[in-house]
Amino acid sequence: MDFIEPILSIASAIYDLVENVKANKKRCHRVADRVKALEELVQSARKRKAILKSDVVEKGLQELTITLTSARDLIEKYTQASWVQRILKSGSHLDGFTTVNERLNDAFQVLSGALQVEHGDMIYEVFEISHRQKLDEMDSREDDAELKRLLLNYVQVQQDKMDAMMKEFEEVKTNVAKMVDILNKPSATNEVIRMIKPEELKYDFPQQPFMVTPTSEVYKGEYNGFTVAIKRFIDQADTSFSEINNVFNKEVQTMRLFESPNILRMFGICVKNKEGPYPEYLIIMEYCEKGSLRQVLDSDCKLSWMRKARMCLDAAKGLYRLHQTEAKSKVHGCINSDKFLVAEGYRVKLGGFELAKTETSLKKNRHDRQSRSLCYSPPQMLNSIDYPYSKECEVYSFGIVMWEIATRRHPFEDPVTKAKWTNKEMLERVGKEKYMEPLPEDCPKALGDLINACRAYESFHRPSAGVLVDKLRSVVTQLPLESP
Repeated sequence: MDFIEPILSIASAIYDLVENVKANKKRCHRVADRVKALEELVQSARKRKAILKSDVVEKGLQELTITLTSARDLIEKYTQASWVQRILKSGSHLDGFTTVNERLNDAFQVLSGALQVEHGDMIYEVFEISHRQKLDEMDSREDDAELKRLLLNYVQVQQDKMDAMMKEFEEVKTNVAKMVDILNKPSATNEVIRMIKPEELKYDFPQQPFMVTPTSEVYKGEYNGFTVAIKRFIDQADTSFSEINNVFNKEVQTMRLFESPNILRMFGICVKNKEGPYPEYLIIMEYCEKGSLRQVLDSDCKLSWMRKARMCLDAAKGLYRLHQTEAKSKVHGCINSDKFLVAEGYRVKLGGFELAKTETSLKKNRHDRQSRSLCYSPPQMLNSIDYPYSKECEVYSFGIVMWEIATRRHPFEDPVTKAKWTNKEMLERVGKEKYMEPLPEDCPKALGDLINACRAYESFHRPSAGVLVDKLRSVVTQLPLESP
């Protein structure tokens, strides 16, 4: 299939759009510059027909088509008169630039590798990580300053219409105040994961844990201006501070690879009474006020299809950041709706694997590890216990999570009696009969198609996490602001 012409056509549309953007101008133009660099690689590939026959290049061009479509939709949003309302409704002033740039970088890695682009080439410099990050930081500062000015001007315009639009104005003003506050607040991802001093932590008073497990108590508190969850271990292993410190320092280097707004932020570890005979170990992490994704779905809160789609997109961004980094690919190992946490504004973050080695070294050796639920196991793993766990398996599990978001039901459970399927039923119906639980009739078709693609019986037919992010972003962009 020829992907060259569609790529060039979409790239041309992007160049036209960036000339009319009203906000995030630097970020939009930077995306266009990177698309232009990729266009040169695509043109080079077209001249070398043997390269186009490569399966790797064909797949790279196919995914680049999807990424460029997503980038075009993202940029087009900032050319429309409704861009302010869309930002305020979404609660984000970025809404995709980071992952778009990461996906463009993915495409560059594939095409440059196939074409053997030299590292000194000007095209390579556009995507070189330190140069790219420096440009993105500079764009961010300039765009954010301009965005604050535009938002505050927008408030003034709305105040002039107060008599006729009082109710609507109050909502807009509240949202703008939140956005300006977000722009002025320091980012949690800029905090270095480190050893934290006890005096840097503040607990809510009275000190009552909001969650208790067999090995720990979890408190709400404050660290460096951020609301945090403080996990205190009550069933500690007899491990020396030097051993814990050594494990922590090694694991911090790994955790830094997966820093993302959609991955639960870890701030570090704190040791109280370090010199005494009974030191207390605390792990400090981001606090998500709404609890787990499963808890939100079980609650009586209202979730429109727009909100559900955004929650799916947030969750997919966390999975993508885990699966695809510039250093190393990684799988989570236990994707389910309890592993995703929900913060203010229904922002979904992937958790459940942070500082796992440090935490394991703090606990006593226990034999009550929770087994992986068969509900989230792909058909191949149901049919064979020796089937290797992979990113494709994890995308299937993620498809079940998206189905939960769409239906708010528990997977493979009778809706009336609430009885869960037995392992034998799971093996027979899902593993052998290829059964797939239905979606609601009012589910938007594009969203439903993605959920079904993730749950495809054959792993080959499931999208990668990167493609999933691209397509979910397009779904969110195309849904109406006031979707029922």
